[in-house]
Parts: sequence; structure tokens; C-alpha cells
Amino acid sequence: MIDLSGYERGAKHDGDYADDLAAVQDRLARIQVAHIVHRRAAVVMLEGWDAAGKGGIIQRLTAEWDPRHFEVHPVAAPTEAERARPFLWRFWTKLPRAGDIAVFDRSWYGRVLVERVEGYAGEAEWRRGYDEINAFEAQLATSGVTLIKLFVHVTAAEQDARLRARLEHPWKRWKTGADDYRNRAKRPEYLEALSEMFARTDGEVAPWTVIDGNNKKAARIAALTAVADRLEAAVDMTPPPLDPAVERMAWKALGLA
Repeated sequence: MIDLSGYERGAKHDGDYADDLAAVQDRLARIQVAHIVHRRAAVVMLEGWDAAGKGGIIQRLTAEWDPRHFEVHPVAAPTEAERARPFLWRFWTKLPRAGDIAVFDRSWYGRVLVERVEGYAGEAEWRRGYDEINAFEAQLATSGVTLIKLFVHVTAAEQDARLRARLEHPWKRWKTGADDYRNRAKRPEYLEALSEMFARTDGEVAPWTVIDGNNKKAARIAALTAVADRLEAAVDMTPPPLDPAVERMAWKALGLA
């Protein structure tokens, strides 16, 4: 069982942050090339509290990736057209092609979190959602898509401090809205929903990784390392061979002996 209280230390990163960030980003760049070359698809999905740092993690995760082979999908409330279809439809349409990586900023777990807590889905709908989600993730696995699920956790006190900073900093105000405070008021209900979510969807096929987000720098290194470990394990990291014909043309064109 995942117990979020075990991810609240907020310990500082043990190392040189700039050097370690550059190193893991360089590693991630090579891993993306391996996915392109070997035509492997992957999905990296982040859930977490408002102001937990998901955006900062995604920004650094993708910083050295070729933009032609990844896409970030920010997930908001479904549109009218999406509500007229099964709830997973809008996620199926965003899955990556072979060789690409899709990053989801929030996800299909909204059905058993915000839609459950805020009453946007009826009890029968969100309870059915667990089976639908597990079947969806199993299909991804059997079709060869690597799925990585991260939950970024922060304490209530740390979340409050970050929300205050968004109010006080003029260029951060765009990041906050009424939903942040409505959701904050229902933290106990969200904790209950999270406990059931982990119990019902943390399995061998698609395990959860919880990131202690209370120190932003440490959280970024931990999250990027977790993603790199999972992606690297799922793809052949042998560099592609150089085509002999291309090599001969290159040597001639470059005037080299």
C-alpha cells in the first residue's frame, strides 16, 4: 500500500543540482533517440496536488528532447464533444505513435479523483472507472507502450506556501484560480480518493511512483531519474549503426582520407 505520509520529508537534493540535472537530461536525450530509432512508444503521466511542481518537472523532463517526437498534453475539463463519448476516448486520441513519447499533465485518473470528489461523475461512473482504467493500461502494455505513472505529493503547509506565492508574485498569478482553493478545502476527501486509487490501480502492469515534491529541486531530479530508469529499461540502448554507403559519401563530401 502506498502511504503518502512517507513522502513528506522534503529533503534537499544530495548533490550538485545543476550538474545532476544536466546529466539526467543528457541521459534522457539518448533514451529518446533510442525510442525513435527502435520505434518504441511511451507515455509519461503526472498527477499531483495543485502547485506540487508538475509543470516544472515536465519542463525539465522535455528540455533536451527533439520536439518532433514528443507532445505534452495538459488535461483540463472535458469539452462538450468529449463528454458525449466514453470518458477514455479523449485519451485514446492522444496516444503516441511508434517512436514518440506522450506526456500527460494530469490524466484519466481525473475520473476517480476530481470527478469523484467534486461530483462531476456519479458514484456508479467513478466506481466503474477503476476497471476501465486498469483495462486501458493493460491494453497499452500489451501493445508495447511503456507507461510511467508519477504522483507528485506535497504537504498541505507546502501547498499553501506555494499558493500564497502565486498571489504575491505578479508573473505567477496566471497560474492560480478559484479551483485551487475549492480543491484545497476538500483535501481530506481527496486523500480518501487517492488512497482508494492507489489500492485499485497500483499493480505490476502499471505501478505508481510517488515523488516527494516538498523540495522542488530534489523532486525534479527524483522524477527525471525515475522516468529515465523506466524508459531505459524498456528500449534497446545500442546506438544505431552507421550506414557504410552514407559513411563513404560523407568522407568524400568532407574531403577526408
